[in-house]
Amino acid sequence: TGGMNISARHLFAGRDPKRAVADVQFRIEGPVVAHLQQTFADDWHFATGEELAGEAYFPALAHRGEALARGIRSGPNEHLDALFWTVIGACQSAQRSLHIMTPYFIPYRSMIASINCAALRGVEVTLYLPRFGEQPFVHWAATAYLWEFLKHGVRVVRHGPPFVHSKLLVVDGAWLLIGSGNLDPRSLRLNFEFNVEIYDEAEARRAIEYMEGTARKGGGEDLTLEKVDARSLPIRLRDSFTKLFSPYL
Repeated sequence: TGGMNISARHLFAGRDPKRAVADVQFRIEGPVVAHLQQTFADDWHFATGEELAGEAYFPALAHRGEALARGIRSGPNEHLDALFWTVIGACQSAQRSLHIMTPYFIPYRSMIASINCAALRGVEVTLYLPRFGEQPFVHWAATAYLWEFLKHGVRVVRHGPPFVHSKLLVVDGAWLLIGSGNLDPRSLRLNFEFNVEIYDEAEARRAIEYMEGTARKGGGEDLTLEKVDARSLPIRLRDSFTKLFSPYL
């Protein structure tokens, strides 16, 4: 599982580096695979009317490794807000560090509060965001939010190209959230998403190393309040105007 789309841009290295996409995928083994299988079976039944059941589709799955994991599906149905509350709970439980990487970042007010509260209580919070947005309107709106985080001590790193499509969240170097969900209204309330939470220090450490390494390779730059305020008036008006449409982006 992970954030990779099935498209030429995501599966093959393109000639144009500005349009290249980097992503991360995880191979999942063990009982948690049944969570993915059940989600697929339910979606298949909804789309085709065919029920996938029995040992042929759900064989016994042996335990693999030491990590504890749980599948989290979300969407505009009975699983509404499952991803949202998982992210809020993760931010509020952080004690030492919080690392977040997402390609599309349009947070709700409650999410802004949770992240900023973590920073204010001494948690080292780092946001890894793309320097150049794949979807301009989303990128402009996201930029209009960043001053709120910088003001409260959140570290914001902008990187790329290539455009990094990875979605990762690590709490205290021990808990990891992976999958398809972005931190924007579409993923949190509208889209059908699937994520996996993992309790494993080794995997969490690898995810942090990936985020830091990706930022370095992409010429990662620490954003500051001064840089945000230095935007020209037309750019600031553009970003703020686009922000008004955040619930629809």
